[in-house]
Amino acid sequence: VKHLVITTKELLNPRFIVNPANRCYYCKKELFTELKQIALKKGINYVVDGTNCDDLKDFRPGQEAIKALGVRSPLREVGLTKKEIRGLSRKMNLDTWDKPAFACLSSRLPYGTPIDKKKLQMVGEAEDYLFKSGFKQVRVRHHNNIARIEVSPEDIEHLTSINLRRKIVKKLKEIGYHYVTLDLQGYRTGSMNEVLERNE
Repeated sequence: VKHLVITTKELLNPRFIVNPANRCYYCKKELFTELKQIALKKGINYVVDGTNCDDLKDFRPGQEAIKALGVRSPLREVGLTKKEIRGLSRKMNLDTWDKPAFACLSSRLPYGTPIDKKKLQMVGEAEDYLFKSGFKQVRVRHHNNIARIEVSPEDIEHLTSINLRRKIVKKLKEIGYHYVTLDLQGYRTGSMNEVLERNE
């Protein structure tokens, strides 16, 4: 399959970098506007994304841009959930069937915290280290100088083992965090949206 790698410019969009609650709208609009233009030039009739039915259970402002631009979501349209997609992928012997979910690094910053390359690099480097340390499902939530680590609930005890904990703290402080914390609820999608639910 031929791949075309593109570069988008959402970090130049002031409406995106102020990190509003509908941040994903501006990112998806930038991305799919660019893809639609490429599709038009190449005579491609449809642009599709990987949205599934489970994605609609969380706050997803990017869906507005997807709908407005006429992007199709075949997995959602046929009613497939994430679990069903994994099951089908496994039956087809795809090596990505159990690949952990991975959202945009901007989602690690609380709404209202300006987005810039330095913060995204800090998050990316911290998560890479945790992945290399053997954790499959990881999020490092960036709260200014505090790193709030989320791992799968079954991995919490492993992360708190003395030697590993010391290594993680040392590495994340080298990256630039002053404080390194562990979220005792463990990994969950959309944890930054919990503040929106409380404010409703």
